[in-house]
Amino acid sequence: MSSSLLLFTFIVYTLLLFGIAWGTSRKADNRSYFTGNRKSNWLLVAYGMIGASLSGVTFMSVPGNVMKEKFFYVPMLLGFAVGYLAIAFVLVPLYYRMNLTSIYTYLLERFGECSYKTGAAFFIVSRLLGATLRTFLVVSVLHVFVLSGMGIPFWLAGAVFVILAILYTFYGGVKTIVWTDSMQTTFMILGVVVATVMVCRQLGFGVVEMVSSVFSSEHAQMFDSDWGSKTNWVKRFVSGVFTSIAMTGLDQSMMQKSLSCANIRDAQKNILTTTVLMGVVNMLFLSLGALLAIYVVAEGIEIPLLPSGEVMDTDKIFPIVALEYLGPTAALCFFIGIISAAYPSCAGALTSLTTSICIDMIEMDKKSWSEARQRRVRMLVQVFVAVAFLGMMIVFNILKNEAIINMVFKIAAYTYGPLLGLFLFGLYVPWRVRDSFVPWICVLSPVLCFALETYTISAWNFEFGFSLLLVNAALTMLGLLCVKMSIFPGDKNTVG
Repeated sequence: MSSSLLLFTFIVYTLLLFGIAWGTSRKADNRSYFTGNRKSNWLLVAYGMIGASLSGVTFMSVPGNVMKEKFFYVPMLLGFAVGYLAIAFVLVPLYYRMNLTSIYTYLLERFGECSYKTGAAFFIVSRLLGATLRTFLVVSVLHVFVLSGMGIPFWLAGAVFVILAILYTFYGGVKTIVWTDSMQTTFMILGVVVATVMVCRQLGFGVVEMVSSVFSSEHAQMFDSDWGSKTNWVKRFVSGVFTSIAMTGLDQSMMQKSLSCANIRDAQKNILTTTVLMGVVNMLFLSLGALLAIYVVAEGIEIPLLPSGEVMDTDKIFPIVALEYLGPTAALCFFIGIISAAYPSCAGALTSLTTSICIDMIEMDKKSWSEARQRRVRMLVQVFVAVAFLGMMIVFNILKNEAIINMVFKIAAYTYGPLLGLFLFGLYVPWRVRDSFVPWICVLSPVLCFALETYTISAWNFEFGFSLLLVNAALTMLGLLCVKMSIFPGDKNTVG
């Protein structure tokens, strides 16, 4: 498919987004930007959260990674479901009861100013790294298959994408994102369905043959019983529970949309519906991955290696097959799907990071500023976040060395771990802590995790894998226990 047609498609899709943004941002104010005026339809939010949760990482990394890690992602999906139940029935009622705009305000009420700022700072770092990594994956595909042939450098491609994402959310914020996410979810799923149909057609499979071939292949193995492996099913299940809590329930970007629903009941229905849809869509991605693996072997397609020259770059499998082997219809649907997967990650991250910096760091909502001044400050923060976003994408373009899906969860283990520890301690341990010690504990925990995993790998050939998140949270809670002060409820001697 010609680069000019793909570029034209990108422009048309972006204009459609801007049309929706214009319609949803009329008469929008700062409250619309941060909370959507608490009027979002719960079903619309749930449907849109699929695109925001899965992003470009799932769209390309999960199908491609099947060739290397089979269906070992399934136990993690089961863990996600349990984690989403905890979000719906523990965290959502807490956030609504406290009427939070930023979820990290909970830490201010529970522990104190230092804990509050620390939690917000860890979210900002976590979201900046994770979202830029997801967006990088998509921009790199756009660059390799479309823009590099036109002589456009990667940094310019990344800059254009970030600028477009920030522009269509500049006024509407969450109010706009709820609607655009739903459109993007539709196109992302369409891309996967069309690719699946086209691969089956090329292989001569009907529906029955497809299901039989996928689940009878070596790629459909779901449970790794090797305790030392990072893909061990117990590790993946447990890490799935706490990863979903950390990366959704303790993530301002994800919860900001749920908190835009009218009430607790609607927000809970949104989370539960998202849980079911996430399971169905992820299984569709995994099935496509198995079909792609079968197709690559059958056609003798060569997949490029990572810069190390030792490991296959599995993130390239889906784009290579879709854009070069399945015909123009599949190529176009894939291209629209990948754009649809990328915009929610980028735009949602820019909005949530802006919210956290404005509310948690600058504490704009506590200042007696006019609406116009608040808007000016918020826009300046948005521009600052966009520049940081682009800078990180350029760094990832230089450093990428393994499948993006693994990099995302590895980053989450180190950066969301302290956040998870803080919230678990706050919810289930009835003590205050020495607030001034919290930043030191939260910084030390990831350092100890890194040292611990390095030792276990070299001494016992044991990898924690994604369950390192839970180890990190446990170390954070242990540190907090060491600096506890007194019983929380009604104790006059508590500090914070």
